Amino acid sequence: MHDLGMLRPDQRIRLIRGERVMVDWDLAELYGVPPKVLLQAVRRNKVRFPRDFMFQVTRAEYLSLRSQIVTLEGGRGRHRKYLPYVFTEQGVAMLSSVLRSPRAVRVNIEVMRAFVRMRAMLGEHETLARRIDKLERKYDRRFKVVFDAIRSLIEPAPGARPKIGFKSPQSD
Repeated sequence: MHDLGMLRPDQRIRLIRGERVMVDWDLAELYGVPPKVLLQAVRRNKVRFPRDFMFQVTRAEYLSLRSQIVTLEGGRGRHRKYLPYVFTEQGVAMLSSVLRSPRAVRVNIEVMRAFVRMRAMLGEHETLARRIDKLERKYDRRFKVVFDAIRSLIEPAPGARPKIGFKSPQSD
């Protein structure tokens, strides 16, 4: 997707409420339109976007999303008046029936491929976890510590997220 700029769809898929989603501002950037234009097209076709295709984030979810952005532009009128919407894989696919420019077609293809790659990676993760379980049952309990350590490396702690940002030397 070289002609669509630096933004890669697979880097913009986020997990919110247990769903893999893309935020309206990321999709708008990919499509090359302002978020307002993207959401206007969605509102004109509201029947195509049920709650399992698209939903509005809560204030807490929005603050979490904003905290992940390293640089925020300051000043009056620079921030959204309303909470953003997020689109599930099905919602992104439905956008292709609403946005029909050649760029929108290319973007949708790349986004769908990103969701497929993510599913494949998760499938590989589950396969590896099953293999570890099988090996643990097969071998002596003396190796339990080893298997637990391997499991901790492939499974992030529940609710744990890597901290993003700069840590000053004074805060140590």
